Amino acid sequence: MNRILKLQNTIQPYAWGSHTAIAQLLGLSTPSENPQAELWMGAHPKASSKIWFQGRWQALDHLLRHDPVPILGEAVVKRFGPQLPYLFKVLAVEKPLSIQAHPSHNMAKDGFIKENQKGIPLSAPHRNYRDDYHKPECICALTDFHALCGFRAPEEMRTLLDPLWPDRLRDYLDAVKEAPDGVALRQFFSRLMTLEKSQRIQLLTDVVAGAQELRSQNQAFDWVVRLHADYPEDIGVLSPLLLNFIRLRPGQALFLPAGRMHAYLRGVAIELMANSDNVLRGGLTSKHVDVDELLRILDFNTCPLEVLTPQSVGNHEERYPSPADEFELSIIRLQVDQRYDSGQRPPAPEILLCIDGKAQIIWQGSSKGMDLIRGESVLVPAGLPRYQIEGKTILYKAAVHTKVLLAQKHLTP
Repeated sequence: MNRILKLQNTIQPYAWGSHTAIAQLLGLSTPSENPQAELWMGAHPKASSKIWFQGRWQALDHLLRHDPVPILGEAVVKRFGPQLPYLFKVLAVEKPLSIQAHPSHNMAKDGFIKENQKGIPLSAPHRNYRDDYHKPECICALTDFHALCGFRAPEEMRTLLDPLWPDRLRDYLDAVKEAPDGVALRQFFSRLMTLEKSQRIQLLTDVVAGAQELRSQNQAFDWVVRLHADYPEDIGVLSPLLLNFIRLRPGQALFLPAGRMHAYLRGVAIELMANSDNVLRGGLTSKHVDVDELLRILDFNTCPLEVLTPQSVGNHEERYPSPADEFELSIIRLQVDQRYDSGQRPPAPEILLCIDGKAQIIWQGSSKGMDLIRGESVLVPAGLPRYQIEGKTILYKAAVHTKVLLAQKHLTP
């Protein structure tokens, strides 16, 4: 397959989504009738993109199952099987998402097998593992983006909790005085997650009352009050006091490894992740919360957050560092008199999303190329060796990590 293919993508209408952000990106009427939370680009069976191929729109996941090599390339199929290894999204967060974490590869395999053995249907609402894969992810801000990510240092957590905490539960805080290896923090969090309902509601009432008085002093207190208004009986209301608060500026990104507790609070962002749907929730949700399994996969070690900025790789392209094998994220910025040249590409799939301006993509054998306007995306199959882009535009590019393709090349006899 040696030509670029337009994508037709699914919008996920989750309740926390925006009525304007994705609609504006796609040039649709605003406000949208229903909230629009995520735009999915990829081949996940839950909502696979379609490509215009052989004169009709066809589901990308279906094509990959039947003939994966022309789109994915031999190296990707050998490493990841007949599937696109990443899922590319636009997130429009109007209301906070659930607090969640994702399992490691080994934990996902183990959990998937156990739930299969128990006979739990894949579509069951109480199912934790819908596949046997891990889900590292990168979130990159398009607007100011507010998030919670990873446990705070114990002393910082204690400083925030002290003025709010009721005396009758003062012994709970003793567990976070010192937690060098995360053991004490795990104990504290476990006790919070397993409180009886009456105790939980009374604790939230006390903490929120204190946060209300102090909300002008710290954004963590302010967010506690906000979350309580939407989730008055949910222990996740305490998450701004337990997790690091971060505000990403446009162009800044975070990488989220396995076990990292996080929640997205507000803003619009690009998200690139391994092609998995495994989520363990910890609060701020009406969906299934499996406390025991969440505690099993969580990483309670505290570490400084690393805000990522893209590094130039030449030719008007900047790339974000990624430790994940499945993906790497780039941004391509062009002015009217500039041209991006992919050079001789590795035989692997890419997805390009235009978020601003208008681009023309040209490749050998294309008579006129292809126009790409704001909100449109395309699939570059493995079989296309090279392409160029012109126009005043900003594009985000999802690709398989270069290190994986190089490793597969070296291993090929």
